[in-house]
Amino acid sequence: MQAKATTVVLIVDDVPENLAVLHDALDESGFIVLVANSGERALKQAVEASPDIILLDAIMPGMDGFEVCRQLKADLNTRHIPVIFMTGLTESEHVVAGFSAGGTDYVTKPIRTAEVLARIATHLQASRLMHQTRGALDAFGQAAIAVLPGNGKIVWQTPLARQLMQKYLERPEATDDPAATLLAWVNKLATSRENQLLPLTIFHPDGRLIFTPADLESEEQWILLLREESDAAQIEALMANFTLTRRESEVLYWAVKGKTNRDIGDILGTSPRTVNKHLEHVFTKLGVETRTAAASLVTRKLRHLS
Repeated sequence: MQAKATTVVLIVDDVPENLAVLHDALDESGFIVLVANSGERALKQAVEASPDIILLDAIMPGMDGFEVCRQLKADLNTRHIPVIFMTGLTESEHVVAGFSAGGTDYVTKPIRTAEVLARIATHLQASRLMHQTRGALDAFGQAAIAVLPGNGKIVWQTPLARQLMQKYLERPEATDDPAATLLAWVNKLATSRENQLLPLTIFHPDGRLIFTPADLESEEQWILLLREESDAAQIEALMANFTLTRRESEVLYWAVKGKTNRDIGDILGTSPRTVNKHLEHVFTKLGVETRTAAASLVTRKLRHLS
């Protein structure tokens, strides 16, 4: 676990006395402490310093804490930071407003430092686990996103996921709204997890993007895995996993799809005799003797990889 000496906490409060009390308590506990006395200053500090957690006063003159939190969560660079609201208002509508703005938790004033320290420890641990998961997914080139269970907002996405999301969801020419379809599906997950809601498939002229729930246990972030299915992607996978040439992979792909040698020849612009020669080479490389055996081997392998 990350040491306190390297953990940065940003305190946001317009009352100097409140800042001083919290600053001293956290400093004595070994945290690196930053302070901001306004919403505007808080946003600037958050972007520049990227704190590990933020303690945010809900009611401040000018930009209040709720608006600060909304802007933090709207920015890809800061939306991952846990926000704990500090408020003297215990009415349920203010608590709801804090969570609706993207807050992780809240504590009431007058502040009890022991409670604040306990809440910080809890949310830092959850945040670090999510960062470790993200790092592992990034390292292995997985396409994955994390979303907020309450509203489906994307908290982070791996580089490959970002590419796929742009390709499949950001399409002005689409007759439907792929992003809205994804949001509706995520919202259904909240009530359908025990019913094993089917994966979501977003269609594109070049293929299909499939969203599958990977981890819905966290109350803060859900992880979804993305997988692209397309003729080109499957052919690339065959080349990579079976040491085939591109033409051999193309022939094998269409053979697995049940196409005859003549069909494959028409698709690839070659003769059935040439297709048959390619299939002979493929069978030798795969260590099989028939189309059925080749199809079975390829299906098992690609299912395991996905």
